[in-house]
Amino acid sequence: MSRTIITTDKAPAAIGPYSQAVRTGNTVYFSGQIPLDPATGNMVEGDIALQARQVFVNLKAVAEAAGGSLEKIVRIGIYVTNLGHFATVNEIMSEYFKAPYPARSTIEVSALPKLACIEVDAIMVLD
Repeated sequence: MSRTIITTDKAPAAIGPYSQAVRTGNTVYFSGQIPLDPATGNMVEGDIALQARQVFVNLKAVAEAAGGSLEKIVRIGIYVTNLGHFATVNEIMSEYFKAPYPARSTIEVSALPKLACIEVDAIMVLD
């Protein structure tokens, strides 16, 4: 099966040897998005709510570059450095996703790239 690399300047460029997303067949696998401003490449400063919003904006941009939308995402992995942010992340996620929601895991980790508080990866299925 062939692979198509997904890139967009509306989301942050990769900061390592990986692609923003890869499509194979009708499935798109997203790399983790952290709260980087795609225009500057700098981390969004502020609380977890501001960081989470930027992550979902970045995720949306990659989804659209792949020919989809957030509604086509079937699974999300959320990584936070403080599980105490769980309720806030849920609140922000509900601004971007509506029922039926994608499957999801939320995992607390000790650290994330560039000292981000949150990182989100995803899988999307296109029709």
